[in-house]
Amino acid sequence: MNQPATITPVKTNLPTSKAPLEWAVTAQGILFTAQIPIDASGQVVSGGIEAQARQSLDNLKDTLHCAGVGMEALTQVLIYVTDRAHLGAVNQAYAEYVQAPYPNRAAIIVSGFAREEMLVEIIAYAAVAK
Repeated sequence: MNQPATITPVKTNLPTSKAPLEWAVTAQGILFTAQIPIDASGQVVSGGIEAQARQSLDNLKDTLHCAGVGMEALTQVLIYVTDRAHLGAVNQAYAEYVQAPYPNRAAIIVSGFAREEMLVEIIAYAAVAK
């Protein structure tokens, strides 16, 4: 019987969540993370979709750094927004954080998030050392 993969939490600079979750974990050389537009105090940033997209991307970049890799390690990114009209601003910010060869990506329109003031959430997978 195969041994289950060891799941290792990544120590990030994000505030501890009140929910039972880790901001990022690694297993089998893959980093799994979900990033939301919160600041160091745990509050959702104000300023609309551009500010929230940049905060989420900053949190993603910092999380990857804490795992010992950079944005170039991204393999797939799933971007969830509450309004199709937000995709332009998200794409503009996203293009400042990633370079070719780009990670695989999808954009999904949702009706809302657990924190109703959120306009965006980013799910990402990255290659890391085992």
